[in-house]
Amino acid sequence: MSSRLDVIHRHDCPLCDEMIAALARLAKEHVLPAINVIDVDEDPELLRRFGLDVPVLLLDGTVVCRHELDRHELLRLLRG
Repeated sequence: MSSRLDVIHRHDCPLCDEMIAALARLAKEHVLPAINVIDVDEDPELLRRFGLDVPVLLLDGTVVCRHELDRHELLRLLRG
């Protein structure tokens, strides 16, 4: 599986922590690509693109969902 998942997050963000935890739970049930957690505040381009609108889950650079994990959409995209 060569796809990549990126979670764009911010420190001290409960929604971000919940998305990461939800992905970890989902990974116990399904094979997922590697999950990279990226701090939005450490990347000027991501900060410009997403600002305060985090967390964001990207699959190969494309937005899958924002604020909470949409497991059904993620699994649909991974099957596609």
